[in-house]
Amino acid sequence: MTDTDNITDINVLRANINNETAQISWQELQRFFAGGWLIYVSENTNLLDVAVAFSLDDKDRVGQWLNSGDIARVNDEQAKTWYRDNTTFWSTVVKPWVLIQPQSPENKNRLH
Repeated sequence: MTDTDNITDINVLRANINNETAQISWQELQRFFAGGWLIYVSENTNLLDVAVAFSLDDKDRVGQWLNSGDIARVNDEQAKTWYRDNTTFWSTVVKPWVLIQPQSPENKNRLH
C-alpha cells in the first residue's frame, strides 16, 4: 500500500464518519453517560480528527489529547451542567465510544 492509498483510505474514513455525525441533545445521551461510553471533545479540537484517531487506534495522538485535556471521559459535573442547560452536541460513534462536542455559536451549523 502506498502513502497515496493510505491518505485516500483515511479521507474515505473521515467522510464516512462525517456522514454519521449528528446533532443530539443531552437527554438522548444520558444512557451512554450512565454506561461510561461518552468522550468529551473540547471545542478547540476537531471532532472528526478525534474520531479518525480513535478509529485508527492512534494511541499517540489520543494520548496527547487526553494529557492536554482536549478529550476526556464525561464527568458528573459536566453531566449536571449539560442537563441543567439542555445542551446540544455534535456526536459520532466509534464503538464502543460516543464522542461528543458541545455546540457553540461558532460550530452550531458545522463541524470544525
